[in-house]
Amino acid sequence: MPRYRRGFDVDAAFAHLRKRDRALGAWMRRIGPIEPDARWRKSFDPVDALARAILYQQLSGKAAATIVGRVEAAIASDRLHAGTLGRIDDAALRACGVSGNKALALRDLARREAAGEIPDLRRMATMQDGAIIDALVPTRGIGRWTVEMMLMFRLGRADVLPIDDLGIRKGAQRIDGLDAMPTPKALAERGERWGPYRTYASFYLWRIADMPSPG
Repeated sequence: MPRYRRGFDVDAAFAHLRKRDRALGAWMRRIGPIEPDARWRKSFDPVDALARAILYQQLSGKAAATIVGRVEAAIASDRLHAGTLGRIDDAALRACGVSGNKALALRDLARREAAGEIPDLRRMATMQDGAIIDALVPTRGIGRWTVEMMLMFRLGRADVLPIDDLGIRKGAQRIDGLDAMPTPKALAERGERWGPYRTYASFYLWRIADMPSPG
């Protein structure tokens, strides 16, 4: 059974993308190399990461961090999973500032973990990207984008392109000088030339989207 390493050779990715796509390559030269994400080297618990993703949804970073801190205090742990979340009832979650929908999502995540439906880090190392997405998106409150962010920033998978992400689409619009953002389908087709380093291309598309317009 093949194992997937966490992280990839960003130097090889940089050279490959510049060679394959002149329009993107011009922006890449302007921005310079993007370093590997330090989180690729750090162990993490996927259930804890997903629980935090649920709590952070549709909130500012500061507000979400405050709520997470309250939950951690209430469960007397800095790790969110079935065992620790079982220490707190729904009323106490609400008192921490967790919405009803998010509380339901956390319960579903904990139930699925207890049932062995959420792969751990070791198991994920043997799973293809699509298999990880398929395993996690049935969880309430977890969409494809959330799993793609885990694949890119925590697991360091090299070939992920979040075609529904507005920043990615805006970046693609700028490199090609389009009047409107490409549709997800058009972006998927456009991104075929970036494989097998679509993750690294995405890092640049986000940077490009955030850069000020000339003049």
